[in-house]
Amino acid sequence: MEEKSGAGGIKLVVGLGNPGPRYARTRHNAGFMALEELASRWGTSFRKGRTAEKAEVLLGGRRVILLRPLTFMNLSGEAVRPLRRRTGLKPEEVLVVHDDIDLGEGEVRVKRGGSSGGHLGVQSVVENLGSSDFLRVRLGVGRPPTPEEAAAYVLETLDEEGFCSLENTAARGADAVECVLLEGEEEAMRRFNRRGAVSGGTGGGRGPVKREEMQDRGTGREAEG
Repeated sequence: MEEKSGAGGIKLVVGLGNPGPRYARTRHNAGFMALEELASRWGTSFRKGRTAEKAEVLLGGRRVILLRPLTFMNLSGEAVRPLRRRTGLKPEEVLVVHDDIDLGEGEVRVKRGGSSGGHLGVQSVVENLGSSDFLRVRLGVGRPPTPEEAAAYVLETLDEEGFCSLENTAARGADAVECVLLEGEEEAMRRFNRRGAVSGGTGGGRGPVKREEMQDRGTGREAEG
């Protein structure tokens, strides 16, 4: 499949979350889960470094890096900064996947730029890139009962039903990332940002990327909300 116009700009996909088993089943790890889904689909795996886990693939004829910071959420940008220095990445070449309490459970939206919306992981990326002009795939996890309970809500360990729902949201987020990479951000926004575009699993996306469209190049404090 040939990439459509505007599909070639993203070189780094960052999934936000907290490392370790204590946080693996929390809403705040939706970004980690989406990247795990992408790595599984693409037949690659993460290798652990000092500040992040990293995987690489050739997708649609170009190199794409998947990055999961190990710095804990509020310092996520510190894992992005050294990679930017080494590679010369521009902010507009970065896509960040993260949980969002301002979206209903299961909703996925694609957005470029704007504020962090109070998400401290996103804010850390803004500060370390020196710009907010990067693409985001926002994964809706629903609203906490009160604003004061937001941190406890996103760090709550989910039961089986809740975790299954989060897995579906993460898979749909992976669909959105694939759509951005192969068909461009405008098409991804058209497909995922329309009213009522909520479904489980991969219902809203282009479906898992085909093997011929990619080539594996696998490489390898208290949590904050």
